[in-house]
Amino acid sequence: MNNKWLVSAAAGLVAVSLHAAETPQAEPSAKSTSATSARWSPYQAVKAPAVPQVQNRKWVRAPIDAFVLAQQEAAGLKPSAEADRATFIRRATLDAWGLLPTPEEIKAFVNDKSPQAHEKLVDRLLASHHFGERQARRWLDLARYADSTGFQNDNTRPNNWRYRDYVINAFNQDKPFSRFIQEQVAGDELWPDSQEARVATGFLAGYPDNFNSRDLVQRKYQIETDMTDLVGETFLSSTIGCARCHNHKADRVSQKEYFQLQAFFANTAFNEKTPLAQGTESDHDKEFLKVQAAYQEATKDIRAKQKAILDTVREAGRKYYNERYLDDSRAAIFKPEGEWTALDKWVNWRKQAVASDNEIVQYLRNTAEEKDRADHNPDNVEKWKQYQALQAELKKFDKLRPAKGSTWLTTAFELTNKDVPATHVRFGGIHERPLEAVNPAIPALWGGKGEVAITPTDKSSGRRTALAQWLSSDSNPLTARVYANRVWAQYFDKGIVPTVADFGRAGQKPTNPELLDHLASRFVQNGWSVKKLHREILLSATYRQASDERVEVAKADPENKLLAVYPRKRLEAEVIRDSLLYASGLLVDKVGGPSVFPPVLKVGDVGKSQDFAGNRAWTVSENKEDWHRRSIYVFTRRSFPYPITQSFDPANPNNPHHKRDVTTTPLQALTLFNSEIVFDWSQALAGRVINEAGPSEDAQLSRVYEILFARDPSKTERAALKQFLAEQQIAIRQKVATGKFEVAVPQGLKDTKNYDPVRSAAFVDLVHTVANSNSFAYRF
Repeated sequence: MNNKWLVSAAAGLVAVSLHAAETPQAEPSAKSTSATSARWSPYQAVKAPAVPQVQNRKWVRAPIDAFVLAQQEAAGLKPSAEADRATFIRRATLDAWGLLPTPEEIKAFVNDKSPQAHEKLVDRLLASHHFGERQARRWLDLARYADSTGFQNDNTRPNNWRYRDYVINAFNQDKPFSRFIQEQVAGDELWPDSQEARVATGFLAGYPDNFNSRDLVQRKYQIETDMTDLVGETFLSSTIGCARCHNHKADRVSQKEYFQLQAFFANTAFNEKTPLAQGTESDHDKEFLKVQAAYQEATKDIRAKQKAILDTVREAGRKYYNERYLDDSRAAIFKPEGEWTALDKWVNWRKQAVASDNEIVQYLRNTAEEKDRADHNPDNVEKWKQYQALQAELKKFDKLRPAKGSTWLTTAFELTNKDVPATHVRFGGIHERPLEAVNPAIPALWGGKGEVAITPTDKSSGRRTALAQWLSSDSNPLTARVYANRVWAQYFDKGIVPTVADFGRAGQKPTNPELLDHLASRFVQNGWSVKKLHREILLSATYRQASDERVEVAKADPENKLLAVYPRKRLEAEVIRDSLLYASGLLVDKVGGPSVFPPVLKVGDVGKSQDFAGNRAWTVSENKEDWHRRSIYVFTRRSFPYPITQSFDPANPNNPHHKRDVTTTPLQALTLFNSEIVFDWSQALAGRVINEAGPSEDAQLSRVYEILFARDPSKTERAALKQFLAEQQIAIRQKVATGKFEVAVPQGLKDTKNYDPVRSAAFVDLVHTVANSNSFAYRF
């Protein structure tokens, strides 16, 4: 169905928006912070501040509220009234789960008269696996997670979903954040026998990577740079990367200190073909192994013949490609193994890790087809023809090949335990211009006191262990503050330090430094429990406030730094998609497993459907369940953002992404209105509403609002909805009369008695339009 005409037809209903869109707010200025914040430093030890005395003590439900209320009272303001129950459960469920609550959950909470109603709701939200999915999405933003390498080839990383699942499980298990840090930075060193801890090092392994790089020494330097910057930004909110080329111009971090920090990663390598520990295979792994075994059995003769052909040119082909590396790489590659230095070991490991038969195939092809080459070999012409014929035969078995998954995991490891490649200060950050060699150390600004004591193990240098233990120390001045600030920003749109990515001098001062130190100190005292941190915020009176605009607050505090009004917020890209799926009843609630490939466009014959991004094919999953999985499980290709969410400011997976942008563009409305996939979801939602509400028009309209907005339509809205239905039926009948219009009707209807396809099609259009309003796209 071509439904572009719906944009104009729906304009009238959208105009009756249920809430005004949030007005973008300017970031707070440094001048407006308190006198205390001017003295506050993120590098001083975290100490639990005294809870301030306030006049309106009855309003305070938690120490958080006293810190917030003290500032409000000093400014002559009062907090907002408490949000109604339905608004609160919608807000809290969207924030904690990234999904809408069901009408039944809303009704149960609204009717729960017990004093512990909010506690029971929050505990239920935190106990659900949806909490881990929601928090993992935020952490994966920071970890620059993707299922591919980026650069021009953008190769698939078939193991990365294991790291994603590790993160989901860590939040669901309430793994102490200190342990969470240690496993991701040095899990292979600290717990070498734990497969989970080794998978966790996928945090470091997620860097964009160019397998075709011809300078392996430079590649090593670039990977170490990525890991150094990642740790500084993610755990410490420090823009340490500036110091790679020069002494940091804002914060007191020297270029030497940057490379001392980089030295913690000097010996780190990554094995993307680490076998799974025996007996740890999941159902996904077992299914992959089963399918792979069937494919290998069916194709073993063809593949054996191909290998035999490639073996005749393998030595020459490998030598040819090894010679294509630059001078410093070739010096290591062609050196006898007995003479290898620590750097030579890394270069040769990397060379072997990226080598594949694809290069040998390319060599065979080129030496057969390019007759002007010096190494052209007439014998290879016939070999290439035979190989191509075998490749065509092999392609016939593509449907037997596993579409997703792997038999391996990716983990960090070290090539030696004592002989570590030297780390040098680089003139201007240029890797070809090394200066003095340096040893691992923590910058003095962060509390470092010179070189760090490091204890090698039998397999590893122990350098990352020392770094991980410092990062996760109870006395670290930054780590707890930075994470508490990120969680606060999740719930209140802005951090207490508004520049969540930068706690340094170039960042903004905290609006309430005592509150931040309270949260950070409580976080550590509670054993780094992430769920306890979330629970305290969710149950606070500050979080319970209504978001209705108040003139006196807007005048006195236009940037809402004092939080006398709860801040409205546009839903994130994945939350919009997932909530639409959830509302429509289509969401497949399965946790974990290999990433999936839903349709990018509406498709008919799935087996033939491919959506292309440059030279990379996105082959749609044949299993329709995959189409309706949560967005966190959708394959993330660095060169091909998923179009349905792309317009709503998703994270850029090429760098640590600290805070989602919120833009308002015509493409957002056009995506939701004109996407055939979104329209299909609207048909399913219309069917769900009719099934649950019955034939009554008023009941159907109420049910749509209950599902999407957690409330009934107002009198004005109900009148507008009925008018829209009447006008839309007339418009559809006129189009149907031409014989060229295809009616889109609700999906999944259980009772088609007295069924009117025109009225039903109009109802689909109404549902589609209401789901595109600000009241759906915002949480209040």
